[in-house]
Amino acid sequence: MTLIRYAALLACAGSLSAQAPASKSAADALAHAKAILATTPLVDGHNDLPWAIRESKTAPRDVGAYDLRKTTPHQTDLARMSAGKLGGQFWSIYIPGEVKDSGFARIQLEQFDIARRIVAMYPEKLVAASTAADIRAAFKKGKVGSMFGLEGGHAIENSLGALRMYYDLGARYMTLTHNVTLDWADAALDSAKHNGLTPFGKEVVREMNRLGMLLDLSHVSPAVMSNALDVTESPVIFSHSSARALVDHKRNVPDSILRRLPKNGGVVMVTFVPGFDSPAVFAHAAARTAAAADARRRLGTDAAAVERDMKTWDAAHPAPHATIGDVANHLDHIKKVAGPNHVGIGSDFDGVEDDLPDGLQSQADYPALFAELIVRGWSDADLRKLAGENVLRALGTTEKVAKRLQKERPPSTKTIDQLDRGPKM
Repeated sequence: MTLIRYAALLACAGSLSAQAPASKSAADALAHAKAILATTPLVDGHNDLPWAIRESKTAPRDVGAYDLRKTTPHQTDLARMSAGKLGGQFWSIYIPGEVKDSGFARIQLEQFDIARRIVAMYPEKLVAASTAADIRAAFKKGKVGSMFGLEGGHAIENSLGALRMYYDLGARYMTLTHNVTLDWADAALDSAKHNGLTPFGKEVVREMNRLGMLLDLSHVSPAVMSNALDVTESPVIFSHSSARALVDHKRNVPDSILRRLPKNGGVVMVTFVPGFDSPAVFAHAAARTAAAADARRRLGTDAAAVERDMKTWDAAHPAPHATIGDVANHLDHIKKVAGPNHVGIGSDFDGVEDDLPDGLQSQADYPALFAELIVRGWSDADLRKLAGENVLRALGTTEKVAKRLQKERPPSTKTIDQLDRGPKM
């Protein structure tokens, strides 16, 4: 966001908190944000750098060639981490749920290999972290504490033993599904087959609690969200989701779930994905999908004609841009409905195909978002919670619950055949 826009926002902000008086300049707002992030670790819940390296057009899977000491093609590199005051990162260990060539394990392990090599290659900035305390210790040394998030429960191939091995490799959260419904859990963007979690799915939740692995409910259906909150003894997270009351995207979190977070202690880490944050972008995408369906209906199998028709439509309907204000609106809403203890940041940098919101183009721009919130009257205490204190508290609680549960019960040996009598994945 430009300083001109900050000045305009300041002029119309109205009544601000004592920590953000109306006379505060745009430069002061940004300096204020940077000062907060210099003393509180900013923990981002989701970054797809490992997959971006795998899919690199110039040197696929080559961690060394994808040099973070230089400006990279996407949003993540060392200079931009430093400029943005990043203090902790969950690196996404993602594989598509549609992969069937050799099962999921090979690709999943390759992605762990890429992620671990990324952390090892840049010791001046990145350090492996296993606990909330590790992230705090790394931050004190000016480094980014790095944890891994397993994106999609399809990766465990219906095996609690595999889940435990991924924890040992460094996974500290697992997104219960990606976009494909599993044998034991419904995905938000796929058909609902189970009306939530199956008995085996609930056992997965219990075993994650025992391990000390955060439940990530981004990508799951509302019924799975509700079931998981019923079963879990630990806080949940949404590693990269926004508020469904503002944008009715199936990947966003309904208010009914937000209202349950105070009791659970969970955190929604708001994403920067334009279609999740901007009503205008979401509406435009829906209109374009409808136009494409109409073109196919009118023009049949003539792909060239359909393409020409859509180029004409695109020229007449230019795509809108999401803004930093759109993202801040979701943060405001979740703070209002769930409370300031239940909101965080989950950018999805390096995993966003659309244009990012104006003012949030890379890791360097985190402070601009905090400056926007300062203009809106957020207190320093709530900004620190948003930055990282909330998710670190949730992780710390998860670790404490795991220590208790490990004394109470052994690793689960239950199988999906025993609990669900369903087919294996």
